[in-house]
Amino acid sequence: MKCGKLFLSLRFQKNVYMSSEMINFVGAYDCKVDAKGRILLPTHFRKLLGEGESFCFVVKKHVYEQCLELYTKEAWDARIELLEEVINPFIREDQQVEREFRMGSTMIETDPTGRILIPARLLKQAEIKTDALLSGFKGRIEIWQSDLYFKSSGDGKDRQERHERILGNAKGKNS
Repeated sequence: MKCGKLFLSLRFQKNVYMSSEMINFVGAYDCKVDAKGRILLPTHFRKLLGEGESFCFVVKKHVYEQCLELYTKEAWDARIELLEEVINPFIREDQQVEREFRMGSTMIETDPTGRILIPARLLKQAEIKTDALLSGFKGRIEIWQSDLYFKSSGDGKDRQERHERILGNAKGKNS
């Protein structure tokens, strides 16, 4: 796979350094998964990446949720760098956490039409069948089986209590 070279050429093609902070995927989009496990990236995401370009990603099973995470190569490298800052390679438990985080991660590339081929084992782990939902989330894209996405937040009361607990204690600049 030629992802490494392709990615470097895309990063500098327009004299713009594309960091994970620059690509802020926003929105949730319904998508179909074809029989081969391919998903067409939404137009909005393709425009952010550079429509018509081939682009490299790392896809993996989410550690906590029943979904997949799709990182640009740069966002993945930044995440691994952050992980390595807190992991002590001489502590067994730290090694296990790093192994679990990286488990099943696979480098993939968009085809000329903007589709990505998700490995069958990852689709199975996330219970993604024919209907997927792609959701922008902090510089990455989460890929969900549509019905699981809406169940992931719990019921209305759970959400309300969580929002009040977390956001009610937030100290913003405009408080």
